[in-house]
Amino acid sequence: MAELKIISNDTQYLIYGDISKVIDKKMSLHLKRSFKANIKSDLIEIPINGDKVISLLSDFFKKKGIRLILDEESSSDLSELYEEEENFRQFSLKAKDIWENNIEMDEFKHFCSVIENGMQRKLYKLQLLSAYHLAFSQNACNFSVPGAGKTSIVYGAYTYLKSFTNSHPKSVDKILVIGPLSSFGPWENEYQECFNRIPNVKRISGGVLSAIEKKQYFHSRNPAELTLISYPGILNQMENLQYFLKNNKVMVIIDEAHKIKNTSGGQIADSVLKLAPFCRGRVVLTGTPAPNGYQDLFNLFKFIWPNKDLIPFSVLQLDDMTKGQSDPRVDVLIDKLSPYFVRIKKSDLGLPEKKENDPILVEMDKSQEYIYRKIEKKVLSSLKDEDFEDSFLSKLQKAKLIRLMQAASNPKLLLKPLIDEYGTSINDSFIDDDDDKELIEAIYSYADAEKFPNKFYEAYKIIKQLIDNKEKVIVWALYVDTIHSFQDFLESKNIETKILYGKTKVESENTNLDEDTRESIIRDFHVQESSFKVIIANPFAVAESISLHKACHNAIYLERNFDAARYVQSKDRIHRYGLDYATITNYYYLMSANTIDATIDRRLQEKEDLMIRVTESQDIPLFRNNDEDMDDNDIKALITDYANKS
Repeated sequence: MAELKIISNDTQYLIYGDISKVIDKKMSLHLKRSFKANIKSDLIEIPINGDKVISLLSDFFKKKGIRLILDEESSSDLSELYEEEENFRQFSLKAKDIWENNIEMDEFKHFCSVIENGMQRKLYKLQLLSAYHLAFSQNACNFSVPGAGKTSIVYGAYTYLKSFTNSHPKSVDKILVIGPLSSFGPWENEYQECFNRIPNVKRISGGVLSAIEKKQYFHSRNPAELTLISYPGILNQMENLQYFLKNNKVMVIIDEAHKIKNTSGGQIADSVLKLAPFCRGRVVLTGTPAPNGYQDLFNLFKFIWPNKDLIPFSVLQLDDMTKGQSDPRVDVLIDKLSPYFVRIKKSDLGLPEKKENDPILVEMDKSQEYIYRKIEKKVLSSLKDEDFEDSFLSKLQKAKLIRLMQAASNPKLLLKPLIDEYGTSINDSFIDDDDDKELIEAIYSYADAEKFPNKFYEAYKIIKQLIDNKEKVIVWALYVDTIHSFQDFLESKNIETKILYGKTKVESENTNLDEDTRESIIRDFHVQESSFKVIIANPFAVAESISLHKACHNAIYLERNFDAARYVQSKDRIHRYGLDYATITNYYYLMSANTIDATIDRRLQEKEDLMIRVTESQDIPLFRNNDEDMDDNDIKALITDYANKS
């Protein structure tokens, strides 16, 4: 291996040796571009510009098979940087060894004893290993699947780090969670279950805080042990948060870290990264680290080690790697990042088998059948004439499919305007076309008749049988009108329900005790003799963060669309770690016969099977377009099914 020596003066790093033989043109170009190097035949001059230069130089020369040796005459500053780099390298190797189960047993036994004495909840083997890895690293990502107990793992590591004396450099005694509002309740509930006490907690969901609240939350001599703040909430509190982090020993958790993956200068992502240098510990939690591509990883690892360049590729290179089916750089990326993340797969959890009941085909009544067939013909005729070269469908194409799904579910929905994610009405004029007055009249007649779809009656039969057997059930529906309409229908049958959807309030300190919130509904649902046995929920609002597996083992799908990610997340709400092995988890699927529901069912099975294969086979699973609710292949499948049926 070739060798070069490095020394420094006040303004430059000086690399010398047989430069002309060791450094080729390509390397020279990289050094000039990346380090602003001035290259001579026997000397390379590189401006001193931050602490990262040595780390980057060391990595670069190592890749090229060149050993960069510290000159004996080097300054103490350069020696310290070299020592720090070597220490971090040794630290990284040990972190990787921990997750590969190559651990120092005495140290691990001590860790386990601290956990056992400090926590009420018992962690299973992989949770203990994950918590140990996090406690050692203090800065790490956890990419485990939903239901693996990521929150308990964090509390395990926190328990160990909190056991240190106040003067210890790794000691922490506060937790700040930045996450979606839906995560607040689970963090509080898990705290109580882990430590058998109610946490001293503050919630900040956004808006303007009073001077008293700012002092209480951030500037108090003894602030809350657990602070929960939403992603939008951090934008107005940056100065207060920085003060809080500087003056306390805080482990910061980025939960459901979708919001910080934006590498294009998103306000929330930039704000979170600005907080990173002030944290005593940094943790990123997400079961889908790379939904859109490997570029999604950039900010996650930039947050956990803000002073290190853990990812050896640029954002553009990561984007390019995503496009290749077998880019060799992916293996390099995973290997470089392997010390800094852990991941528990679904197969690691030892869950009992779930029962996928055969779909229940429900015949539509005559009026719904007429409406559906008319809309099906209009939609499929228009879609067959379109090209699907782009994997991202237009709003109008999506609108057509949504209208077809609504017709298969409940024709009353067709009278409501479609609203996109920005609150803008989508023009789908084919519904109110003047030349199809018979269809419009049929839709209004259906609504005026105040009918309930036949799916409701079939769902009621299942629910009644489950309730009679002392079981509880969650019903998943897509449309807000369906949620309210089905609630009214069940109440007419003397079955009390609660609903969870986007407008269901999140608890705050100002919430009235008699007011239904997401947290109160879930708490009451877990009470054995709760007044209601049925929750009707929307997967867009509550498919992540909540856990219902201790209270409920039955899910009914009244409506589904092509969105496999939220579908799988919703299934995981009742199939998670902690289930008794004898527990049977049942899934029931209601489908309007001979409709788009059959295509949706098939496509969801295909997508779920693919997701399982990917998540079980890859260390960092990559899902292209995972955040898209439908794609061109869904429409092609629908057109094919329609042609085969005709």
